[in-house]
Amino acid sequence: MRIATAVIGLLALAALVGCKSPTYGGGGGGGGGGGGGGPAGEIIVGNILFKSSHNGTQNPAIDTVAVGSTVTWTWTATGSVAHSVQSQGTPNFTSSAVETGDGKTYSFTFTTPGTYQYDCAVHGAAMSGRIVVR
Repeated sequence: MRIATAVIGLLALAALVGCKSPTYGGGGGGGGGGGGGGPAGEIIVGNILFKSSHNGTQNPAIDTVAVGSTVTWTWTATGSVAHSVQSQGTPNFTSSAVETGDGKTYSFTFTTPGTYQYDCAVHGAAMSGRIVVR
C-alpha cells in the first residue's frame, strides 16, 4: 500500500513539473515549449524560426526587457538559408540586413517602452517574434 501511494505521488509530481510555463511572454506561442535558461533579450535565428534563449518561446519568440536593454539575435544552424530581423508595425526599430551563415549577429538597444513586433524579410510570418520593453 505504501509503495502504491509513493508511486501515485511521484506521478503527480511529474505531471506538475510538465506544466511549467515560460517566465516571460505570458505563455509562449506556436511551438514554444522548453525554457532556454539564457538571459532575456538573446534570440536564436534558426532555420525558419526565431527562438528566445531565455524562455524557449518560438514563432513568436517573446522576450520582455527593461528600457535601455540591448537585444541580440544570433544566426545558429541556418546553413546557407538567408534570414533577417525585420521590424513590423508601430513602434518600430531599425531592421537588420538579410544575412546568411552561422555566427552572424544583429543587436538593437531599445530606449522606448512598447511592444515591438518583428519577422524575417525572407520568410515573413513563418518566422516571427515580439519584444516587450518596459
